[in-house]
Amino acid sequence: MFEAIDELLAEHAELEQRLADPQVHADQALARKLGKRYAELTPIAETYRAYQTNAEDIGAARELAREDPAFADEIDTLQERRGELELRLQHLLIPRDPDDDKDVIVEIKAGEGGQESMLFAGDLLRMYLRYAERRGWKTEILEATDSDLGGYKDVSLAVKYRGTPPPGEGIWSRLKYEGGVHRVQRVPVTESQGRIHTSAAGVLVMPEAEEVEVEINPNDLRIDVFRSSGPGGQSVNTTDSAVRITHLPTGIVVSCQNEKSQLQNKESALRILRARLLAAAQEEADKEASDARRSQVRTVDRSERIRTYNFPENRLSDHRTGFKAYNLDQVLDGDLDPVIQSCVDADLAAKLGAQEGGSRRVEA
Repeated sequence: MFEAIDELLAEHAELEQRLADPQVHADQALARKLGKRYAELTPIAETYRAYQTNAEDIGAARELAREDPAFADEIDTLQERRGELELRLQHLLIPRDPDDDKDVIVEIKAGEGGQESMLFAGDLLRMYLRYAERRGWKTEILEATDSDLGGYKDVSLAVKYRGTPPPGEGIWSRLKYEGGVHRVQRVPVTESQGRIHTSAAGVLVMPEAEEVEVEINPNDLRIDVFRSSGPGGQSVNTTDSAVRITHLPTGIVVSCQNEKSQLQNKESALRILRARLLAAAQEEADKEASDARRSQVRTVDRSERIRTYNFPENRLSDHRTGFKAYNLDQVLDGDLDPVIQSCVDADLAAKLGAQEGGSRRVEA
């Protein structure tokens, strides 16, 4: 562990020198890149310095305890602090998901269950909107296909951080665990005999791609325009404002009709397309390391679920972590942090276990 820290501290010191050079800041892109990496390494450098200071304090306390036994209690306190700092260093040294700082696009699609599944898709959308509101994030519905009873056949939601997130604490670092099949058990509004039904909706979460990350050749696109359908005001069915973009090399199709402007619909469709292409490219480039994305089930099958929402018992169960909560009404009102934190903690524990296993193999 300490060999890795020495290398990172050397990199941190080099970055500090480079960022002090005015010429570096003449290139804003380079300055942002170096500043981001410096911010990532700073917690490691600060924690390691605290760890070294703690070791010196323990040594001094032991010397003083030889003359005055009262200092023995201070040694215990300092050693407890030493364990905390070691654990924090272990966590900081775990390889980070490079997308953790990114904003996301969330796609919710109704699955098995007909109208009830569409209503549940609407419930999930409201849950994410309220969760984003609690955390101070910005949201924008890019595209939505309504159902007759007020739910959604499918909906795409952009979630953006206000300002610059701390290193590793962007929206992807939290919402990436939401991808997969969400199952609901409740009495549908269309059920006249009070029987509990089971249905499902699928959630796909993608890091939003910058234009520089995904280069789209205009010649690879087929862009069709058509008249919007459904709610939307006086312009509906009167102008060709809806846009359908087909990416010919991959066959990915994105349609947007929420905005009255054809230009705005085109931009929304391109944002979704870039995110889908980035997710596809990342999976193709590193299939073995894409556990997070492989867990996001594309087929909305009730049998491949990550979470169950049981309304009669007001219970939520996450099947990946074993987390259960009996405040489903509050979760659907945006109180998602405990649920997501159970996934974050399980992910961290798995990475620490892999790290320790690798260390043991090296030692052997």
